[in-house]
Amino acid sequence: MRQLEKEKQKKEHILVCLSSSPSNEKIIRTAAQMAQAFQAGFTALYVQTAEKTEKTPEDLARLQKHVRLAEQSGAEIVTTHSEDIALQIAEYARISEVTRIVIGKSMMKQGYFHQRRVWTERLTDLVPDLEIHIIPDSDVYRRYQKRKKFPEWMELPSWKELMLTVLILAAATGIGEIFFRLGFTDANIITVYLFGVMLTSILTSGYTCSVVSSVASVVLFNYFMTEPRLSLHAYGSGYPVTFAIMLGTSILTSTLASKLKENAKLSARDAFRTKILFNTSQLLQKAEDASEIFDITATQLIKLLGRNLVVAPVEKKKNGIVQGTLYNAETGIKSEKVFNEKEQEILQWVLKNRKRAGAMTERFSEEPYLYLSIYAAQNRYGVIGIFIGQKPLDAFENSILLSILGECAMALDREQSAREKEEAAVMAKNEQLRVNLLRTISHDLRTPLTSILGNADSLISNFDALDEGMRKQIFSDIYEDAGWLIELVENLLALTKIEDGSVKLQLSDQVVEDVVREALRHVERRKNEHKITVDCGEDVLLARMDAKLIVQVLVNLINNAVKYTQAGSKIRITAGKEEKNVWIAVEDNGPGIPAECREHVFEMFYSGKNKVSDSRRSLGLGLALCRSIVNAHGGELVLRDCAPHGCHFRFTLPLSEVNLNE
Repeated sequence: MRQLEKEKQKKEHILVCLSSSPSNEKIIRTAAQMAQAFQAGFTALYVQTAEKTEKTPEDLARLQKHVRLAEQSGAEIVTTHSEDIALQIAEYARISEVTRIVIGKSMMKQGYFHQRRVWTERLTDLVPDLEIHIIPDSDVYRRYQKRKKFPEWMELPSWKELMLTVLILAAATGIGEIFFRLGFTDANIITVYLFGVMLTSILTSGYTCSVVSSVASVVLFNYFMTEPRLSLHAYGSGYPVTFAIMLGTSILTSTLASKLKENAKLSARDAFRTKILFNTSQLLQKAEDASEIFDITATQLIKLLGRNLVVAPVEKKKNGIVQGTLYNAETGIKSEKVFNEKEQEILQWVLKNRKRAGAMTERFSEEPYLYLSIYAAQNRYGVIGIFIGQKPLDAFENSILLSILGECAMALDREQSAREKEEAAVMAKNEQLRVNLLRTISHDLRTPLTSILGNADSLISNFDALDEGMRKQIFSDIYEDAGWLIELVENLLALTKIEDGSVKLQLSDQVVEDVVREALRHVERRKNEHKITVDCGEDVLLARMDAKLIVQVLVNLINNAVKYTQAGSKIRITAGKEEKNVWIAVEDNGPGIPAECREHVFEMFYSGKNKVSDSRRSLGLGLALCRSIVNAHGGELVLRDCAPHGCHFRFTLPLSEVNLNE
């Protein structure tokens, strides 16, 4: 039974209706308490009509206050548009599986001369299975008494709209006069006036011009089109009824046309805002770093709100927010923004408390900007400021704004997670490299060091007993082992410096053949056991390079050819020009590299399975170092086939052009 009760509680969904009524705060708090008691889902719904009820700044401020209260109470804010508020609430409740609706008496609609059917009765008819909780509201009659002195249809239009109304009425009268002279019936002429009324409703704002046009159409029809003409008298006994029907039809037509126009505007605006939200989500998914995410968010918010923005990301290295970026909505230019002490105080408060501050709030309300925190879970990413001035945000703008900031926070969260994973992967790779290096060095260095130690001990203990040939052989072995150790250390140092970016290339124009000859001087002594040839062409080749590092590349490539090929093999070093590059190749006719090993030859600590060389001394760093050096020069090192067998390593360097006329 308890499990069933828990499942039932999980399915509870409470809907509270938002408005600008002063009593709405009490309604929201009551609904929040119910949601907490029932452990229910909590949604706050605001239904906006074409005829806005929040006309004054005070109404808008109260509505925003109620929206914030609902957010702080854990409600999901939803904004919709409809002329029939009760029907919209019922439809949303049905689609969203709402179980309880909380409203106040202030939401009961009253007429000017009598009280109309209240919303609760309509809601009961529309959703008879739902519980509707009505919160008592002593403000209902005071709100009725404080109704605006002039309703919306009595608001004064602009002179431009008045002149347009007069012109349309004049045109309708002119067409009616033509119809009258042609003998058309009154019904045809009335249709012309009705068309004029509808046109006025579409081309003007509000209801004033529409109502004036409706009344004026009846008067003009009576004055110009009925007998006696040019008089407000009418001989026909049925004309009063005709005038009444014409007036009613005109007013109804103008009202419907005005509402359709307003609804079309609202629909277009909502479609535009929804598109912005959708585009924001797509753009944020493609963003590569935090700065791009902030930039996309600011750009999309400017499209949505048309206001100046300030984006202040958290700088972890500086432990807070120091400066941000100001986005100008009019010019589209962004500039650096340095915050003063008061602004930094606001930003730090918003960041710490995860609440809004500034304009339209109780905290720092004198500020022209509204500041909101961008956060996800326990991560704080920054603060965004929106210029408010004297134009507060409406409920739907606020809803889309929060959605975009939520998308921004999630994108920043994903970016941070991806960055942390990448850093963890790099650390894991570096740790693995360190382990491999230590393991390989401890294993592979033991052999040459043991050899050096043993040979040195033999010389010390048995120097006189050894003949000249044996002593030279021991000295030669010690020399080779020490040389191998020096080469290893140099490769390790060079590789680590290049990998961490601490090496700055000392670029200069060098003759390729001279660099090759210099490299041959540093190749191990066993090169004499092979036939090494150099062919750099007849023309002098100049390349842009760090000569010391390129010599190290060539030494490694030639030493590999010496180590991994049998005695007497041919090693050929060639060079040439290819477009804007110089290529240098080292090839041999040895056994070559097996196909399964080729994709690994440039990896560190990979030495393959070649039995020609002493694999105990092959730490697998040379080719990895060569590729890193060549890549740092902007070139490429590749391994190619060499017919009928052997290896062909080739790398490129930028070509240097020398002007001989200088």
